[in-house]
Amino acid sequence: MSLLQLAAKSAPRIALGAIFLVFGLNFFLRFLPQPPMEGAPLDFILALVASGFVMPIVKAIEVVAGVMLLSNRFVPLALTLLAPIIVVIVGFHTVLAPAGAGLAFVVLGLELALAWSHRAAFAPMLQARAEPSPAVRSRGASSPVTA
Repeated sequence: MSLLQLAAKSAPRIALGAIFLVFGLNFFLRFLPQPPMEGAPLDFILALVASGFVMPIVKAIEVVAGVMLLSNRFVPLALTLLAPIIVVIVGFHTVLAPAGAGLAFVVLGLELALAWSHRAAFAPMLQARAEPSPAVRSRGASSPVTA
């Protein structure tokens, strides 16, 4: 694989990872200025912050998932963790703050492209009927435990 092909394959993962790592860390470290907000967008954000736990959890997930993407480890898990966050981001910018919708849709596009490229990892969880895995027997057990 050429260097150009490798870069093209890795670019969406690195871009999405960098976006979530930077914006997730910014919540905790405050190194980027926040754009001014008012009205419904501000009310929405203040409600999440006022809960005392929603934003720290969301931002911690963003940081962890960003690191996972940047390190190319557990990429399908990172995409699964970020999916509901991205839905809220797109909804927020579509309904409440359309001025920022561009980046929101870029993030959505990156997520969808990466999910498609890792579709084999998602196939088992998208089965209409899935059977549970057989019980794992401990060593030395000769028969299943019955109640």
